[in-house]
Amino acid sequence: MSALRLVDRRPEVTPDELVQAMTPPPRFDAVRFDSYLPNPDEPSQAEAVGACRAFAEQVDAGTPSTSWLRGLLGRGRARPAGLPGLYLDGGFGVGKTHLLASTWHAVRGAKSYGTFVELTNLVGALGFAETVRRLSEHRLLAIDEFELDDPGDTMLVTQLVAKLTDAGVHVAATSNTLPDKLGEGRFAAQDFLREIHAMSARFAVVRVDGPDYRHRGLPDAPPPMADDALTELAEGTDGAALDDFAPLCDFLAGVHPSKYGRLVDGLSAVHLRGVRPARDQDVALRLVALADRLYDRAIPVRSSGVPLSEMFTQEMLEGGYRKKYLRAISRLTALSRDLAKS
Repeated sequence: MSALRLVDRRPEVTPDELVQAMTPPPRFDAVRFDSYLPNPDEPSQAEAVGACRAFAEQVDAGTPSTSWLRGLLGRGRARPAGLPGLYLDGGFGVGKTHLLASTWHAVRGAKSYGTFVELTNLVGALGFAETVRRLSEHRLLAIDEFELDDPGDTMLVTQLVAKLTDAGVHVAATSNTLPDKLGEGRFAAQDFLREIHAMSARFAVVRVDGPDYRHRGLPDAPPPMADDALTELAEGTDGAALDDFAPLCDFLAGVHPSKYGRLVDGLSAVHLRGVRPARDQDVALRLVALADRLYDRAIPVRSSGVPLSEMFTQEMLEGGYRKKYLRAISRLTALSRDLAKS
């Protein structure tokens, strides 16, 4: 049986479908506050659950009350009146997306959920004014993986958030702190609030600390397979895709990242033959987007060639996009472990 190939697919997504898809990805369909298991050694995690529950209740109440912020921040004074937002600040794999999706699920009525990149894609497809019009009808916008490494995109989403909060939409957001950069050179609350300075008084910052749960107490990811063994495994797995790494990288250059989710929809597993370090930043960033969509859909990954942890060069891991690359490595490693268990 021949395996499917991603390079043979031609995904198409209409603007209306992009709006309708503004919901938590399949991996987070069923998550709720009660299913979040705080690390007993990290009290910030249990505190974050409480803060998110309170925020969801405030959104449902539809009032500008900020009393919950006083206790959360311990400053003894209220924020200015308005419709506050919530920002979850922490490292990789501490459950911020779980909490964000749980907040979204807890809020009744019209609401939207997307990653930072999906929001920029939406604006590109609909235009800024139409995106504002559509999302202004919602009570909550949840933004996962807020990014500051592209000034143009940061300004675009910042302006979008300003318009939406002015229209009465609540906003909850997450981003990543580098695990080895706590307290220095990281995407921290101060960076987020500085970039959204026009609305900073409306955001409470909640720290979520702890080790990456995707790898906590688990064995190492399986090593790369031999090409022949990988091919045999892919061809013996119903609904699996098998692609040679270099041609796939070339193919992704011709597919807009907003379509990567549709590209992998319905697959049972993805097999990458002959993985090598990405040759440049453009290729690497497309691989990050693909890894995110695979993780969203809980699609297992198996590979041959270099280990998935070596997909990005050391220079990339030390550069401006390092947060994205480290997140992708964490997620791909978890997905490769998923397939090893199957």
